[in-house]
Amino acid sequence: MGLDCKNMLKKKILFICLGNICRSPAAHAVMQKMVDDERLSDKYEIDSAGIGDWHLGELPDKRMRERGAKQGYKLTHRARQFNAATDFAHFDIIIVMDEKNYSNIISQTKNNIYKSKVKCIAEYFVKFKGYKEVPDPYYGGIEEFDKALDLIKDGCEGILNNLK
Repeated sequence: MGLDCKNMLKKKILFICLGNICRSPAAHAVMQKMVDDERLSDKYEIDSAGIGDWHLGELPDKRMRERGAKQGYKLTHRARQFNAATDFAHFDIIIVMDEKNYSNIISQTKNNIYKSKVKCIAEYFVKFKGYKEVPDPYYGGIEEFDKALDLIKDGCEGILNNLK
């Protein structure tokens, strides 16, 4: 079995939220579209996962899929749970949506190199610098889903500009 050198050169990005049905799959779709639109797909591997296992195998929340589709994003990722045993080693950067996600993911390792990979999406906001997180829209209305998408787009633009 040979090594896939092309895959080894890719920057691997993982987005994390609580259940992997709203924010992180939206970030996954937004970032994938940005990368594809800039013809950088061969340079980035993008995935998403949730902290909990409540929605394993499910598509993203219907409201997020609908709001994302209106803006040209395809949210087709099936929910999976973060796996500390493999995800820390595989991904170069792990982007969480809020401080609770950050604390949870950081608590799953004692390895300082792995801890340094974990970043909050708010660190990359440009237009929304005053925000500290992407609030979970799950229990809200359509406005919360739109706001989450606005914040996610801003964060993904910041991430991509930072990585280029």
